[in-house]
Amino acid sequence: MGTLDRKGWALLSVADKRGLAEFAEGLTRLGYPLLASGGTARAIRDAGLDVTRVSDLTGFPEILGGRVKTLHPAVHGGILARNTPEHMAELKRHGLRPVDVVAVNLYPFRETTARLDVPETEAVEQIDIGGVALLRAAAKNFERVTVVCDPDDYGEALIQLQGEQTVAQRRALAFKAFRHTASYDIAIAKYLARQTGEGALPEMALTSLRKVQTLRYGENPHQSAALYLPDGTEKAFVQLHGKEMSYNNWRDMDGAWNAIQDFDDPTVVITKHANPCGVASALSLVEAYQAALASDPVSAFGSVIAVNRPLDLETAEAMKGLFIEVIVAPDYEPDALARLKRKSKNLRILKHTGVPLPDSLWRTTAAGVLINTPDRSMEPPEEWRVVTERQPTEEEMRSMAFAWKVVKHVRSNAIVLAKGQATVGVGAGQMSRVDAVKLAAWKAGDRAKGAVLASDAFFPFPDGIEAAADAGVTAVVQPGGSIRDQEVVDAADRLGLAMAFTGVRHFLH
Repeated sequence: MGTLDRKGWALLSVADKRGLAEFAEGLTRLGYPLLASGGTARAIRDAGLDVTRVSDLTGFPEILGGRVKTLHPAVHGGILARNTPEHMAELKRHGLRPVDVVAVNLYPFRETTARLDVPETEAVEQIDIGGVALLRAAAKNFERVTVVCDPDDYGEALIQLQGEQTVAQRRALAFKAFRHTASYDIAIAKYLARQTGEGALPEMALTSLRKVQTLRYGENPHQSAALYLPDGTEKAFVQLHGKEMSYNNWRDMDGAWNAIQDFDDPTVVITKHANPCGVASALSLVEAYQAALASDPVSAFGSVIAVNRPLDLETAEAMKGLFIEVIVAPDYEPDALARLKRKSKNLRILKHTGVPLPDSLWRTTAAGVLINTPDRSMEPPEEWRVVTERQPTEEEMRSMAFAWKVVKHVRSNAIVLAKGQATVGVGAGQMSRVDAVKLAAWKAGDRAKGAVLASDAFFPFPDGIEAAADAGVTAVVQPGGSIRDQEVVDAADRLGLAMAFTGVRHFLH
């Protein structure tokens, strides 16, 4: 160890005591004298190991109910001293020993504040000060000091220390320590933002991300990509079978899973390129699947499918003839899961873990990062305003309500044609609304006759209504709000269509 002629302290101060005794025993075997604070020292002694209390080293007791324990030159000097003759001589003049290993994890602030009713005084006491200072000091001096912030790293750290631990290995542990303290500070800031009444989008975008999966490539093979999760959150999905998820798989799955959340009856959403190409609700999942597939069986090839019920064997059997990239469900009946696994070794089968949808949506642009609250609005038909002479029939209203739920999840400009509780044609991502109508009608073919239409935004001209009527549509639901609304309503009256305004737009860009 360069100019050091003996091993320095191994300092341990941990809130999470998983693996502590084993780690402390391993350090002792390697010849490191143990130094620990309060409860950590007690736990080490209870394990039958020798340990020096921090207060014995500093000659100063823990004060302020434990708020001040390790903030002392005898501790931080030992950590921050570089392995140079000058620094080592200075430690020696003051009778101090260097600290070679620092193992620290922090008070459980995030876990405490996850309880929404936690008193603020209790939350504040879980803000770690000394632990963060120890981690930062040790991580800063990674050239000499080994810093461990995660009990899961104890075993690997002992292996490294038993051999010739490299600067690169210590640098990697330092990176993890700084990432840990950054995430911890963000959790505190988010809590305080909540306490001060910041809205859904606070002044600061407070998050820290950790990489959970390196993807094979991005949208195209020449692009790199990875999946990240905000620190403090758990995976929303577990993969039960199949090839690794790709960037496009995750994007398509996201569209399908978001869409399925708006439906209470057994429902199937089939998506392609993040757009629903078939959606249906029915009394059973298999009936819903068959109706959703019938909406656009050509586009369903190579699709992502989401369901809102545990997937059963009958539905799994019905899927046997279709090439599917991903299936996502809240659960699977055992025989259905076995059947799907036999379908293809590559079929990606995902199960939702119960983690709720995120409360903000992020998109990086050339101008910066755009953050948007999710579109969770869903206007019930009783709040709509019928604006035409003809009132929708009860069956039309039921179909319009279904189509209105679907169109929210189709890329703008968006048009959905539906009959009963199933889509028959979808027009997505068009530059003009009349083209979206024509595309949806072309997809529907003869099934457009007697269908209803939902539009995610207002019709700027009557041409979209005229195209819908030409295809055989009988009723329309749309937000309204155009300066030409009256012209559009007049066209509907002239063509015998019923129309309702919801008053709310649902663009999805």
